[in-house]
Amino acid sequence: MQEASFSGFIKTLFYIIAFYYIFRFLAKLFLPLLIKKVVEKAGENIHQQQQRQYQDSWQNTKNGETTIFNTPNEKRPRETKKVGDYVDYEEID
Repeated sequence: MQEASFSGFIKTLFYIIAFYYIFRFLAKLFLPLLIKKVVEKAGENIHQQQQRQYQDSWQNTKNGETTIFNTPNEKRPRETKKVGDYVDYEEID
């Protein structure tokens, strides 16, 4: 059976701390570039979807034809029960 030594513990602790600081340093360098690339890619995808949608709707309409796009009815919240009438009080001196 092996026993843990103090020098092995210190060495392991050193490796953990070194890995942590190296990871933080590399994250500061590369994370902004990675995020910028992801955002640009998402923007391109959205732009392409909008172009396809516009082209599809443009190709489906004929000359002189009117197209009406209906949005689904939004559910309006019900009015709450009215408990009583509003009474405006005036202060008398």
